[in-house]
Amino acid sequence: MYTESVELIREDGRAAVLLHPLRRRILEALREPDSAAGLARRLRLPRQKVNYHVRELARGHFLERAGRRRRRNMTEQRYVARARGYVLSPELLGVLQADRSRVEDVFSASYLLALSAQVQSELGLARSEAEAQGKRLATLSLVSELRFESAEQRAAFARELQRAVADVVARYSSPYRAADGSAGRGRPFRLVAGCYPIPPTAEKSDMDLGEAKGEGRG
Repeated sequence: MYTESVELIREDGRAAVLLHPLRRRILEALREPDSAAGLARRLRLPRQKVNYHVRELARGHFLERAGRRRRRNMTEQRYVARARGYVLSPELLGVLQADRSRVEDVFSASYLLALSAQVQSELGLARSEAEAQGKRLATLSLVSELRFESAEQRAAFARELQRAVADVVARYSSPYRAADGSAGRGRPFRLVAGCYPIPPTAEKSDMDLGEAKGEGRG
């Protein structure tokens, strides 16, 4: 049945399937199970056209079978989307993918974008390896929103945050390298922290969502 997972697309062929506008509409419509015929009625499109794109999405493993239903004198196969959302892996761009080692200014938006791309790529690969071994991937996510009234306030926050993170890492992390330069014991993890201005449109969307849920902001 339908899952709320996020899937990372790493293959050119699957990315091409996903980027088709009508197929994205079909995936959105199939968050709940339906047949190609039922979907065609809802979208007011020819059944043959919708059926073709449903088959392509199923072939690309974007849809899974969700049982059959009887309608008049016909039996319709129902499908449902396998994921709630999708992310295109930076690896799809090959040598054109963002690379933080090529960005000199580590405080620039370009560096943070490249770092985000690396996180997407590594996290997708780690999850695939964990799923292949039947294991759950251990991760940590921390998201916060804050406001700065001046550059001085922002700089002071950055310094304090760096000191706090360095202190926690020093107290809880095992040595990353052994004395001979080889990898240390245990599994390595990558910790990433980034801070950037929230675009006005995104901030408004967050506020509207909070109001719709009856949430307050302190």
